[in-house]
Amino acid sequence: MNSTGDIMPEGNSNDLGEGLIRLSGGRALARALRPEGIDAVFGIAGGKIAPFLQAVEEEGLRYIGVRHEAAGVMMAAAHYAATGRMALAFAELGPGSANAVGGLASALNNRLPLLLITSNNSHGAAYPAKGGLMEIDSAAMLRPLTKWSAVVHDPKRLPELVRAAFRAALTGRPGPVHLELPQDVLEAQTVFPTGAFARAPATYRLTTLPSPHPDAVQAALALLRGAKRPLLIAGGGLARSGEYQPLRALAKRLSAAVTTTQSGIGMVASDDPDFFGHGGAIGGPAVLRALREADVVLALGMRVSSWFWRKGEWLGAPGQAIIQVESDPEALGQNTPLSLGILADAAATVRALAQACPGPGIADPAWVAGLAAEWRGYQAQLGADASGPVMHPAVLARALGAALPPDALVVYDGGHTSFWSNDLTPVLEPRTRFHEAGMAQLGFGLPYALSLAALHPGRPVVNITGDGSFGFTLQELDTARRYGLNVVNIVHNNASWGVIAAGQTRKGFRLGVDLEGTDYAAIARGFGGFGETVTTPEALAPALARAFAAQAPAVLDCRVSFMPHPMLRAMGEMFDV
Repeated sequence: MNSTGDIMPEGNSNDLGEGLIRLSGGRALARALRPEGIDAVFGIAGGKIAPFLQAVEEEGLRYIGVRHEAAGVMMAAAHYAATGRMALAFAELGPGSANAVGGLASALNNRLPLLLITSNNSHGAAYPAKGGLMEIDSAAMLRPLTKWSAVVHDPKRLPELVRAAFRAALTGRPGPVHLELPQDVLEAQTVFPTGAFARAPATYRLTTLPSPHPDAVQAALALLRGAKRPLLIAGGGLARSGEYQPLRALAKRLSAAVTTTQSGIGMVASDDPDFFGHGGAIGGPAVLRALREADVVLALGMRVSSWFWRKGEWLGAPGQAIIQVESDPEALGQNTPLSLGILADAAATVRALAQACPGPGIADPAWVAGLAAEWRGYQAQLGADASGPVMHPAVLARALGAALPPDALVVYDGGHTSFWSNDLTPVLEPRTRFHEAGMAQLGFGLPYALSLAALHPGRPVVNITGDGSFGFTLQELDTARRYGLNVVNIVHNNASWGVIAAGQTRKGFRLGVDLEGTDYAAIARGFGGFGETVTTPEALAPALARAFAAQAPAVLDCRVSFMPHPMLRAMGEMFDV
């Protein structure tokens, strides 16, 4: 043993005095997470990764064991979406790492940072691999789905590489990162300086995002106050701050219209008299009109994705001045020409604008009032044509919106199901409603809901999902039961891949789109939860009350028809670039 950190024989962790400590690689990894405040770990127990799992228990980290690795990654992503704090997911080598792919792709496209740990065989059987059982080059496989990926070949580098992972995850565009640890690195007993695990995050990465330059604030206000039809759009980068009051105050001072991306939902309250929809292309005709007619647009913490463009006929129309505020320099002007780009924290920028704004310029308040009136008329028509013995999805969504507890946290999963939920679920604050807007990964809803329930015990959590989407991750009902995560799943069950079936019907065929015959309520009971079938809107509220009272994971199997959403065409057109 010496003070340079040489590998030691197997043994227990020891404080060696003189500022040195001997730790296994697994324990060193867990210890290196302390400065970042990691308090949640998601995954499936495995053999190679056992030294880390032992350290998770010894360090007192909260562990939730899932039934599929992708669900663990999604739960870690949801943890950040709800709190702004990173979490950790892990997977065993080979099939475990491969199973994580869907969760990583979702996190990457939604700009949700997390740390994924994977194991591998010892160096004697890897790098290059000998073709052993479960062997796969997971580092190469996962690299395109992460912002940063590395293999820990030397346990002495663990503190340094963990810091590098967090720096990459949280700098610029946030996203998932990956560390792979071979079995011998996880097991090795190594001497570390104790100070290696005590560095504060501010010593190796930015912990606060930059504020806007005062000149940029004045330039933005000059454009906005010179607009007749100013439009503010709040994205996920702003919503994750949780600060909605400055945005709402700025909108009132400017007499501006204000909407949100799907990730920014809640920054504008749906009961505000000036509300006219949110969520981009699926938000309703008033949202699309606002995008077309606005003469100055302030895009806050949003990357201007395809939910907001269509050949310049929505956002980016000729003559429209766009101000984009982003902490990711690569997102500025990426998809739409800018009149002003501001590299800064969106929340800090809104606060600065609200404080500096002396009042409205030449904005026409009648424009905002007209948008709101159009929205109310549009919403009143949703489901107005409902008839027949099977519930219209809008009727179900409206009944659910009326029955939800005011403090409920809600996830929207599925294609068409998300459209109706976006329209008819009340929302008052950010980080209470969750879309998967970046990847449209079906099945993310239940893992997200479980993560929310773990974060907010006792608070009602609801996953509104389609029957097709629910099938991807319904095995996580077992995770819910084992950990007491009593979420309620509302399944819009039209016994089909509805949007795909509608498209096939227009082309004159039907293949592989029918999902009839599944009793999702019975599946819930089979997992030890509560299950009930709902066939009328009047039955929804009492069934939901019973589901919450059951104190168990619950599924309400709601039988609905498939009805094309009014904005389905707009959603298709957003890919017409």
